[in-house]
Amino acid sequence: MIPLRDNVHAHHYPLVNVTLIWLNIAVFFYEFSLGPSLERFLAHYAVIPSQLLTGTSPEGWLPLLTSMFLHGGFMHLAGNMLFLWIFGDNVEDRLGHVRYLFFYLFCGIMAGVVHILANQHSTVPSLGASGAIAGVLGAYMLMFPRARVAALVFLFLFIEVIELPAALYIGFWFVMQLFNGIAELPGAHLLQGGVAWWAHIGGFVTGFMVIKLFCAGQPRRRCFHDEYWAY
Repeated sequence: MIPLRDNVHAHHYPLVNVTLIWLNIAVFFYEFSLGPSLERFLAHYAVIPSQLLTGTSPEGWLPLLTSMFLHGGFMHLAGNMLFLWIFGDNVEDRLGHVRYLFFYLFCGIMAGVVHILANQHSTVPSLGASGAIAGVLGAYMLMFPRARVAALVFLFLFIEVIELPAALYIGFWFVMQLFNGIAELPGAHLLQGGVAWWAHIGGFVTGFMVIKLFCAGQPRRRCFHDEYWAY
């Protein structure tokens, strides 16, 4: 299911969210321009669990931050930015620009930590904004319990647009990440690539658990209430 839009209208321009999207796009085109040098670039700025745990990473722990702005291909980038565009603006609207930025980066870093712990011997570079965006999804579930999402669904030869409760859509997404992550654990020691399921899981759980801390000091109605502009 591909999300197309939600029914929550942000009251303020999502400055940070839009900036993050454009920054990810800019970095992707920079990656594309590197040609044969890309592999060396990723060795420095993507998360390689075995190197970080053994202290042999060229850039220390910096890849926990830089990796969330790197992507492995156009579809990888497009999918992540679509989710960020649909769900991130509303979380930023409730948190405010500065808190949202720190929340996003914190979720991304924690997603990287969980990925490292689940793949301690891996030498495969891990990259992408998925972990940070998963944190945004976790926060969205708590902030907008009555929101709905229009999604594109492929049913054999038919394509339908259906509207679902956002909590159901995001909950199903998380269950799929958890199922795939658990299924992959017996082979987590293998040096192979694929989807960083545990980064998704770690980011989501982090966002779900800490969003109330990031809302601390603000009126409760600003972060958690059922009233919002819908269209």
